[in-house]
Amino acid sequence: MAAGEEKGHGPVWSGRFGEAVAERVKRYTASIGFDRRLAEFDIQGSLAHARMLAATGVLSAADLAAIERGMATIGDEIRSGRFVWSIDDEDVHFAIERRLTALAGDAGRRLHTGRSRNDQVATDIRLFLRAAIDEIAALIKAVQHALVDLAERHAATAMPGFTHLQVAQPVTFGHHLLAYYEMFARDRARLADCRKRVNRLPLGAAALAGTSYPIDRERVARDLGFEGLCENSLDAVSDRDFAIEFAAAAALVMTHVSRLSEELVLWMSPPFAFIRLPDRFCTGSSIMPQKKNPDVPELARGKAGRVFGHLVGLLTLMKGQPLAYNKDNQEDKEPLFDTVDTLVDTLAVFAEMIPGIEVDPERMRAAAAEGHATATDLADYLVTRGMPFRDAHEAVARAVRAAEARGCDLARLPLAELQGFAREIGEDVYAVLSIEGSLAGRTHRGGTAPAQVLEAVRRARAELA
Repeated sequence: MAAGEEKGHGPVWSGRFGEAVAERVKRYTASIGFDRRLAEFDIQGSLAHARMLAATGVLSAADLAAIERGMATIGDEIRSGRFVWSIDDEDVHFAIERRLTALAGDAGRRLHTGRSRNDQVATDIRLFLRAAIDEIAALIKAVQHALVDLAERHAATAMPGFTHLQVAQPVTFGHHLLAYYEMFARDRARLADCRKRVNRLPLGAAALAGTSYPIDRERVARDLGFEGLCENSLDAVSDRDFAIEFAAAAALVMTHVSRLSEELVLWMSPPFAFIRLPDRFCTGSSIMPQKKNPDVPELARGKAGRVFGHLVGLLTLMKGQPLAYNKDNQEDKEPLFDTVDTLVDTLAVFAEMIPGIEVDPERMRAAAAEGHATATDLADYLVTRGMPFRDAHEAVARAVRAAEARGCDLARLPLAELQGFAREIGEDVYAVLSIEGSLAGRTHRGGTAPAQVLEAVRRARAELA
């Protein structure tokens, strides 16, 4: 796939062929409709390559100057929308090379010395993805800031904690929000680790076997800010592991966004009525005037599946390819671009939406008081008075059945009745059975006690600083 230096009007490789490419095939194989997005990165890589060729004596100083002037013009044209894109150019690399040749003459034709589109596109994608990872990591951090701010305001706001979507034990809303802080912290760590493998230079591998020109790959890597080289030329041009790894990390980010979205949808529904989302992040119904629909979290929940699909698509794309480069790899860009766009848009809107969430503390506390949420606290209370846990569990279970028969919460059973299930129960039991008592008892690191939530907020702010 390496381009030559023909001066004709057809593709740069057209000298090998006796007839023109069919129009349908041209449309089918062209990638310029979407890979033009790599233009700025293509220019960056080309300039670094040109500077290296000049430093090693392959290009003259005059050629380098002409290339730099030409690329500056092309960059301005692209950013202003004046650049002319044509399907005849096949891809972003040929489009820029054709325009550079028009501006710089033979110097433009010499630029491709010592490289191929195979290592060129691999470099462009890595530069693009490195920038995307940095943007996404910053947006995740913005979401984390929003979660921490809201958690601090609600460090002592009681709500039911659920398992199986059944009331389990009281927690605080702040503690619940900080669980998502931790998920997104892992996401940022994964992306930072992924970035290390993205940030390696394939340029210099040429088509697949390297080049006989006296290139200096280390110089190009330093120039472009890469941390190292792709060491094997065959692997350098055909590797898309880094893109798949990013897609996997992105899928986990969207998993966490989707879980949060599901809870926002539930909490906003009238049976819960825990929160209200700002009107600007909701829509109404065309026939039901009372409706206020949580469209943003619902759509984010749906877009998670879109990102998952791109991950599977990239895995499928690569699974049957022999070394080295194959045209199949042209199909890596659209799912990768869409994954980046979906994450950027989703995280940006969540970073704006979370600070506007309004909480109904009374409704949350009332829900925490249902379902015998402090039953475990009563069992623990009995254990501290010498009863084996399994016996305590059985005694509390019988007390719960009695409360259900009365149609009241466990904490409202008379003391005499409670003592009928366990003689160890004393008058101090009601402090244990209260929601505040339950929350206050979880004072270990990672617990839901309000003091611990505030301590977790402090640690989070230090991590985000």
